[in-house]
Amino acid sequence: MSTEVRNNTHLERFEISVDGTLAGWAEYQDTASERAFVNTEIQPQYEGHGYAKSLVDVALRTSRAEGFGILPMCPMVRNYVETHPEYVASVPAWARPRMGLPQ
Repeated sequence: MSTEVRNNTHLERFEISVDGTLAGWAEYQDTASERAFVNTEIQPQYEGHGYAKSLVDVALRTSRAEGFGILPMCPMVRNYVETHPEYVASVPAWARPRMGLPQ
């Protein structure tokens, strides 16, 4: 199966497709300096295959490369940041305690 993650800026979400079919998305809202991830969904038939991790990883790497700070409002994104400490530094210092992340 081939996967592709793309940023659909029109809908403000990163989308993952599996063999050309939309399998899930991570919705965000941008400010001038931060990208707040507010909701992530994977279609039921694609759950349990690691697509959410792939989606979130690309979304966070892309957002960081674009110069955005990360606000992991969505539980799935927050969990990913918690288990991948390399992304904690991308969360603004003021937001870390509010989200239960280490300083």
